[in-house]
Amino acid sequence: MTHLDGFDSPDTDEAFGTSIVIPNWNGLRWLEGVLSSIQSQDEQPMEIIVVDNGSTDGSVGYLQESWPQVTVLHWHENRGFAAAANDGIRHAAGDLIALINTDIVLESDWLRRASQALRLRPDAASVATKMLDMNDRTKIYDTGDFLRRDGACEQRGRFKPDTGAFNEPGEVWSACAGAAVFRRQVILDVGGFDERFVTYMEDVELGLRLRLLGWKCLYEPCVALHAGGGSETALSGGATQWVERNTILLIALHFPLRWLGPVIYRQASWKLNALRSGNFRPFVRGFFGGVRLIPAMLRSRSLDKSTNRAVSIDEAIPWRPWHGSSAGGHQSSPV
Repeated sequence: MTHLDGFDSPDTDEAFGTSIVIPNWNGLRWLEGVLSSIQSQDEQPMEIIVVDNGSTDGSVGYLQESWPQVTVLHWHENRGFAAAANDGIRHAAGDLIALINTDIVLESDWLRRASQALRLRPDAASVATKMLDMNDRTKIYDTGDFLRRDGACEQRGRFKPDTGAFNEPGEVWSACAGAAVFRRQVILDVGGFDERFVTYMEDVELGLRLRLLGWKCLYEPCVALHAGGGSETALSGGATQWVERNTILLIALHFPLRWLGPVIYRQASWKLNALRSGNFRPFVRGFFGGVRLIPAMLRSRSLDKSTNRAVSIDEAIPWRPWHGSSAGGHQSSPV
């Protein structure tokens, strides 16, 4: 890994301020938008770190030429979003980390409001924000996530019109890492994102570990515009395959056996819908990709990494509807 305009060592003394970390993989077309929106923030970050996952589209050269103030950590291979986020967090100097996707444009008060919300709540480790569709900002992309006992992650408000229903701050289950703020030392203490997840659901799994340790997640309705799959287009297998794979990993790593019924129901319903829609192959590849890693997840589980749990798994994942019209989910319409 080559460090450009950056630190020689990840052993950086933490300072009071917010560092921005942007994992990038062939996101050249998005960099101008996200960096310009950061430059326009009414409260500036103490630093911007772009972790480049072996891009081949000229991203690194563009950053060196046009954004010399940005720290670039350049790898020669793509190790995934989780690994890139972890590397940026380790190298960051701030006590707070704003983790932002390349295909995001922030409104000018985003950083100030999200950072302030976290500073005012010492019992919280993260802040979810209001993510709207970049191409149609009347549509919601995400306003915080919830995990169900069938393994599905609900993205609060996803695909709904933005009628103002999510304009009040509060608490949510966990934050979508596409545009969120985290308490740096807490994330380091829990081991960061699980890099075996590579991309997708790594933020949900981290959110679960944080909740098991008693940490809260806040919601602050400052706006981040998201291109909605903008970075997904270059991803081998697409979101469907990776979400299915990583749902299996999360279940094997954390869920009790007594929740097997809801899990089987959800897996069967997703695959039935995939057959009907002609989108079955990504589910099959993702499913068997996850199944192959179940033994490794079970071995990790047996080590009981969360011996200091503050709450039980039942408290960490409260009961929510997992079938019928009231059940949402990240993969398809409810069955």
